[in-house]
Amino acid sequence: MHASTRTTFNPLNIKSLDAFPFSLTYLSGELTLHLIENNSTMANRILIIDDNTEICALLANYLQRQEYETDEAYTGKSGLKFLEKNKYGLVFCDYRLPDFDGIDLLPLLKKTQPETPVVIMTAYADVRTSIRCIKLGALDYITKPIHHQEMFHLVKDALENDKPNQSSVPAKRKPSSTNNKYVWGNSAQSKKLLKNIELIAPTDMSVIVLGESGTGKEFVANSIHEKSSRNGKPFVAVDCGSLTEELAGSELFGHVKGAFTGALQNKTGQFELAKGGTLFLDEIGNLSYENQIKLLRVLQERKVRKVGGDNDIDIDVRLIVATNEDLQTAVAKGRFREDLYHRLNEFLIQLEPLRNRKEDIHDYVDHFLDMANSQLNKNVEGVDDITYEKLRNYYWHGNIRELKNVVKRAVLLAGSDVISVENIPTEIVFGSNANAMVSPTEKKEVTDLKSVVEEAEKAAIIQVLERTNFNKTETAKQLKVDRKTLYNKMNQYGLM
Repeated sequence: MHASTRTTFNPLNIKSLDAFPFSLTYLSGELTLHLIENNSTMANRILIIDDNTEICALLANYLQRQEYETDEAYTGKSGLKFLEKNKYGLVFCDYRLPDFDGIDLLPLLKKTQPETPVVIMTAYADVRTSIRCIKLGALDYITKPIHHQEMFHLVKDALENDKPNQSSVPAKRKPSSTNNKYVWGNSAQSKKLLKNIELIAPTDMSVIVLGESGTGKEFVANSIHEKSSRNGKPFVAVDCGSLTEELAGSELFGHVKGAFTGALQNKTGQFELAKGGTLFLDEIGNLSYENQIKLLRVLQERKVRKVGGDNDIDIDVRLIVATNEDLQTAVAKGRFREDLYHRLNEFLIQLEPLRNRKEDIHDYVDHFLDMANSQLNKNVEGVDDITYEKLRNYYWHGNIRELKNVVKRAVLLAGSDVISVENIPTEIVFGSNANAMVSPTEKKEVTDLKSVVEEAEKAAIIQVLERTNFNKTETAKQLKVDRKTLYNKMNQYGLM
């Protein structure tokens, strides 16, 4: 046999070697065993990209117990390197990484491995961003903390599809529009709110939406947009509370390559992205005084200038802002510019907390029940009367968002087709004095120190939130934590 000839050799005379993860070849007088890449094994390999090493470790530990192989990356660049070297059946990727955000990284991940589904993870739920991620090819967009059963269904759905790409995602997992995520209540306050939205929507007036965290400020802003003549144009939402002073200018107005350390390419600002449509700025009170000046200039001149740029760019954007603090008080204290406040305050919408419109709770519970059934592949039919009464009487510190999280968790825990008090948190069952009203039997079973600490943390956060009138920046200062930590804790405890 010629030295350059390579022939597959089957010494066992087996009809097909495909059933084995190796082949034998005869080359230059030598018999060699070659391992064959097993596609099913690669499909069971999952990449986790998150700069939080603890989250990476928790996810990896859970997935490995389910007999999946995992790799962990802590930056977008290292995640891309993993994808270049290995084949994965699924990627979990955090939305905010040190070097990328989800919108920028997602196309690069899909370009590197087009057939590999990507799940975006975030600590801050944003319907607009989830829709953008889905359109860019993400399999799903989920909020931390992630429950094990939710992850189990997500991984199973992704890895058991023959073609795990966007077209294979069940329709029910795709958010079609913001309006499908919410429902209008029937209280007098909700009816008045709807009338105000219908009144202001056809105009181009700037709007301030006031309300506690979780009252639906972004939903109101989106509803105004949908009922306006701009509804065919973009609706762009920005959480100013999550932006540092240095990044706010770049995020809102964009920057040019080389404008500052880390500006490796030109960036389009949110004002440009919202061209012809509506820009919603949540937590407007958190903007620094310098960025407030820049925002005022934009509103006056209808132009933006990128950070490091020389040219002005014309903009056509309707601005809606939201806050959970009294901006007039902030003006009096010198923390918010008075001229900017009057520029923004062409129309004011005040959202009532959920505890002041309890007649809406039944509608919200039924709506969130349908959503949870769809997301968790369950078929819970309703809530028993006792549980409904407990839900009606609860204070709802986190308002509609907290109620949504409670219903979803209850659907997950429900062992029958009806939710009962066993499926909802003890603080709702027993009221604000939950710890004092726990029965002796239950007290004996409390051996989990972590749960005790979490309950104490939640109570402390609620207490300071109420004392600061739900001003998250001030709450973080009083609790001596940064805003990101507070946001993560509030999201963990259903207060966002």
